[in-house]
Amino acid sequence: MKNKLLLALVAIILATILFKAVSFSPEQVSFSGPTMGTTYTVKYITTANSSSLDELKSNVDSVLVHVNKLMSTYDPTSELSEFNKQPAGTTIEASDGLTYVLGEALKISEQSGGKYDVTVGPLVNIWGFGPGKHNDEVPSDSAIEAAQQKVGYQHVSIDGNAITKSNDVYVDLSSIAKGYGVDEVARTLKESGVSNYLVEVGGEILASGRKLDGGLWHVGVESPAGGHNVAQRVIAASDIAIATSGDYRNYFEKNGVRYSHTIDPTTGKPITHRLVSVTVIDSTSTRADGLATAITVLGPIEGLKFAQKFNIAAYMLVKEDAGFVEEYSDAFKPYLTN
Repeated sequence: MKNKLLLALVAIILATILFKAVSFSPEQVSFSGPTMGTTYTVKYITTANSSSLDELKSNVDSVLVHVNKLMSTYDPTSELSEFNKQPAGTTIEASDGLTYVLGEALKISEQSGGKYDVTVGPLVNIWGFGPGKHNDEVPSDSAIEAAQQKVGYQHVSIDGNAITKSNDVYVDLSSIAKGYGVDEVARTLKESGVSNYLVEVGGEILASGRKLDGGLWHVGVESPAGGHNVAQRVIAASDIAIATSGDYRNYFEKNGVRYSHTIDPTTGKPITHRLVSVTVIDSTSTRADGLATAITVLGPIEGLKFAQKFNIAAYMLVKEDAGFVEEYSDAFKPYLTN
């Protein structure tokens, strides 16, 4: 009798599982929200084993809050802000997240010869593009020189999770933190049973798998002349990260001169060349984010040389009198589908 009841119970369980598997129909759903002074969007294909939308959104929100708490310069209590407050000679035992992102930023700083410098924060701040009130004022030469004395990625070192500053430097991860946020959201989706998705945080993107119809995800490279609704190029994406850096949105004008938010650490001043947009494709959004900024600072000629040297898939838009000219590295050519 007991055996018959056990067999009947097993049969009911198997039938329930089979019914769920047969009756389940995948859907493409999405959600979004605020984060890191911008917004995020997640699109994904549901599976029979994936978490509910509400649970998934709650997990993603928690992850992004955590990333912000690690490396925001706008939060005076973040882990990075606490490190920046410390005097020269300080060593802290940092979290895995901060250690990883800072390590990637230091690699790019080294590769670019300091054109990308993770300690550029003092210069960003005096030009009015950091935390605090923005006055849209051009700093004096003496103020720029003073800020440059506190810039130098060589003064930051990592040993395991121990981060040391040998000089009074100020680390700014704004150029790479959103990319890390994208990677962390993607990790959360995978852990929640989702394998087909598109994650975007402030314009940085990671695509995995395929859309509901089986096609690749399509990501537009924004045209500087056309705004958010006009794509200069469309990239068919799967299992890649895409990051774009541009100087045509965040700037101020003074006495007829336009000052970009992108600062060249070697001059202490905003970039003045005609490279207005850089898109980089990489395996991680963290690195793609940082590399796009590095190439933006380097400019159209040196930036392309940099991309070729390190086999970076980079696409650049250069302003000319008649419009915009496309430049791209050899590694980007496979993505030129239109």
